[in-house]
Amino acid sequence: MGSIMAAAYLAIDQGTTSSRAIVFGQDGTIIALAQQEFTQHYPQSGWVEHDAEEIWSTTLKVIVEARSDAEKASADIRGIGMTNQRETTIIWDRKTGAPIHRAIVWQDRRTAETCRSLSLDGHEDTITGTSGLVIDPYFSASKIAWILDHVKGARARAEAGELAFGTVESFLIWRLTGGKKHLSDATNAARTSLFDIEKGAWDADLCRIFNVPMAILPEVVDCAGKMAETTSEIGAPLPILAAIGDQQAAAVGQGCLDAGQIKSTFGTGCFVILNTGAVRLHSGNRLLSTVAYQIEGRRSYALEGSIFIAGAVVQWLRDGLGIIGTAQETEAMAAALSGNQALYMVPAFTGLGAPWWSPDARGAIYGITRDTGPAEMARAALEAVAYQTSDLFSAMARDGVRPAMLKVDGGMAANNWLMQFLADILDMPVQRPKVLETTALGAAMLAALADGRFASLDDTRKQWQLDRDFTPSMTMSKRQELLSGWEEAVMRTRLGLT
Repeated sequence: MGSIMAAAYLAIDQGTTSSRAIVFGQDGTIIALAQQEFTQHYPQSGWVEHDAEEIWSTTLKVIVEARSDAEKASADIRGIGMTNQRETTIIWDRKTGAPIHRAIVWQDRRTAETCRSLSLDGHEDTITGTSGLVIDPYFSASKIAWILDHVKGARARAEAGELAFGTVESFLIWRLTGGKKHLSDATNAARTSLFDIEKGAWDADLCRIFNVPMAILPEVVDCAGKMAETTSEIGAPLPILAAIGDQQAAAVGQGCLDAGQIKSTFGTGCFVILNTGAVRLHSGNRLLSTVAYQIEGRRSYALEGSIFIAGAVVQWLRDGLGIIGTAQETEAMAAALSGNQALYMVPAFTGLGAPWWSPDARGAIYGITRDTGPAEMARAALEAVAYQTSDLFSAMARDGVRPAMLKVDGGMAANNWLMQFLADILDMPVQRPKVLETTALGAAMLAALADGRFASLDDTRKQWQLDRDFTPSMTMSKRQELLSGWEEAVMRTRLGLT
């Protein structure tokens, strides 16, 4: 008698520094995982690019590897859930599928002057009112226009319908279906600055403001549903059942499905998402209103704060400075110090995100002495992640939102010292789940929902399990002292002071 095949779902998690494929059982357990890093390109200061063909090749490789391992474990893979780095912009030829330029990454700052001009021309109220986003190079629209204006003949070809734009999930769906489907889910569409988040449709006025031809835009669909079927390039064809931006996927994976629930994902960047339910909140403190997820045509909204550099600063310590061998070393290095001697690192490598939105700011370190060594640098890098998160919570508090507890995930959430420091700086309990792969888990659970394995989205949260609680223990005076020093460091960085 043969073994019973367990229902499973393959999550494609295409991130900023690596492509991953994780096969989950319906109960949220990880059956197989494959991961491959890819090249980061920095052609000029503040510019960040990816080779879209390398994104595709690494994604294809990890799909095949994870699928093979899962099937050896008798998993019955019933479909694909996809999640991705958001805002990263790709434009390709509709006939050949070939990108016309490297992908411009969400971190890229090359369109800062364009964004300044749009603000000076008085477009901010229209853009924010319709899209929920501030004017910033972070989002896709100005990147699209840059590519069309800097690749010979691209604008004319786009207007003629010969080119297609997509964020990464859209490009991967195109490739996985052999060019049959040009789709984007509502959460990724909501990160372009071209999407009316209340009407749930592309907006002609926003496209005119950013000079983006509507002919290149994908069809917008729900985050869960039978979207398409893959070709045989990954083996036997599989249905694509879910697509959702990485931070929204993590919110689903964390079970943050009720208004008022909040999570923070610590990956390359750090992203805090507060579920606001059916109500779109308008921030007075430059936080973002966005789509949390769209199921059966109904949108739930979120308030979001975006930090551009979190895990990337530890990667810089490892690859740029060579003062650590692995990211994991930073926990013991930080814990071994009794304090950090007023050393502050502001990792504005590609500008500062929310709530400052200072695209021209660049990284700075304050308070270096002869005693400063690798341990102090590592601790300052970790502390900066917590301080930036505190800035977001302060902005939310000014908007009248005061969460009682924070759920965390992402690679940096495994660092116990950082999570305790975060709880201390926020003066708030922090909860870490047993499965830190909540981004991929969220995509997989949405695929299972589309496959009929869950009766409702609410049922997906039953897979969440607590690993550890971190409770604040720092005195108020110490917290205020540390935050005061951080505020001064950010102010000096934004003003370009040394």
